[in-house]
Amino acid sequence: MEHALGLARKGIGLASPNPTVGCVIVRDGQIVGEGFHQYEWRDHAEIVALKSAGEKARGATLYVTLEPCNHKGRTGPCTEAIIAAGVQRVVAAMQDPNPVNSGRGFELLGQTSIEVVTDICEAEARRLNESFTCWIRTKKPFVTLKSALTLDGQLALPPSGKRGAKNSGKRSRSGWISSEESRAEVHRMRHASDALLTGIGTILADDPLLTDRSRLPRRRRPLRVVLDSMLRLPPNARIVETADDDLLVFTAASLKSPKVRKLQNAGVEIVHAKTKNGRIDLQTVLAELGRREILSVLLEAGPTLNGAALAAGIVHKLFLFYAPKIAGENKVPFALAPSLKLLPLQNICTYQFGPDLAIEGYLQDACRK
Repeated sequence: MEHALGLARKGIGLASPNPTVGCVIVRDGQIVGEGFHQYEWRDHAEIVALKSAGEKARGATLYVTLEPCNHKGRTGPCTEAIIAAGVQRVVAAMQDPNPVNSGRGFELLGQTSIEVVTDICEAEARRLNESFTCWIRTKKPFVTLKSALTLDGQLALPPSGKRGAKNSGKRSRSGWISSEESRAEVHRMRHASDALLTGIGTILADDPLLTDRSRLPRRRRPLRVVLDSMLRLPPNARIVETADDDLLVFTAASLKSPKVRKLQNAGVEIVHAKTKNGRIDLQTVLAELGRREILSVLLEAGPTLNGAALAAGIVHKLFLFYAPKIAGENKVPFALAPSLKLLPLQNICTYQFGPDLAIEGYLQDACRK
C-alpha cells in the first residue's frame, strides 16, 4: 500500500479535478502490474494496473489507495473490470468520499468471491486526497494559508534603505525572509494547488508573478486569483503582463470602465463579486472557484486578507515558515483580525527547510463526515 501511495503522489498536478489514486497488483509475492491516475489519460489507476498485469491479474491481490468506482462517468466502473480480470483480493486504503460511489464499490466486490480489506494506511490516503474530499462534499476548494514569518511574527523585515526594492510577506527590502530551501517547498506547494490566491495589497507591494516554478509536470497551470475590490490592479503588473487564460480578478467595481476593457484585452478575466461588510465575500469567491472545478487553493497574502480569511472560517490548514530572524518592528503582522478566536491547531507537524522551521496544522478536518 505504501508503494501504491507513492504511485498516487505521481498524479499530483496531473489528476485534478479527479482524486489522486495509485494501484499495485501483486501475485505470488511479486508486483505484476501498477499504475496511477492522470486526468488526460482517462483510465483510472486500477485500469492502468490491470492493463499492465494482463493475465497475471487472475488470482492476484489488488492494492488501491481509494475505493474502486462502481458507477459510469468518463470511464466505465472499475469494479466490473476488477471482477472480469479475476482478481482474488482487493485491499483499499479509504472509502470514496464521493456520495455517488461511497461504499458501493466495496459492496459490489464483496458480493462476489473477491475478499475485500479496507482502511489500510487510511490516514495517509485521506491526507493525499483532502482537497478532493472537501470539494466533492462541499463544492468548494480546500484552502491552505501559507506565510513566511520572522520569529516575532512579522511578514517583512525593516527596510534596508534601498529604493525601488520590493517588500512582501516572503521578501523584504532587506532580502528574503525565508531560505532558498523554504522557497523551493513553496513552489512544490504551488504545484500541488489548483489555484493561488492573493489580495491587491500584495500585488501593489510585491509585483509578484505568483506562478509554479517547481518544474514538476502538471496538467494545467494554476489559476492565479486576485481579490481587488476597487480594481486597482495596474495593467503593467507582472501578473497581468504574463496572463494567459490563467488570471482571474474578483472586484466590486463596475465592469463597464475603460480599465476593465484594458485588463480584459490583456487576457485578464474579471468577475463582479458580492461584498460583505465592505469587503469581497470570500464564501462567494470559493463557490465560484468550486464551480470551476478548483479543488485546492493556496492563499499567499498579507495581513488584511489573512485576517479576513481566518475570520470567515474558510482556511482548512496553516503552513507557516519561521525564519531565524527578528524584525523588531510590529508593522506587518501575520493577520489583522483583532477579535479573531480560533480553536487550537490539530494534527500538527513540524519540518525544517534549511535554517527555517515550518509548522503545519489544521483548523478544519475536510475528511470528517
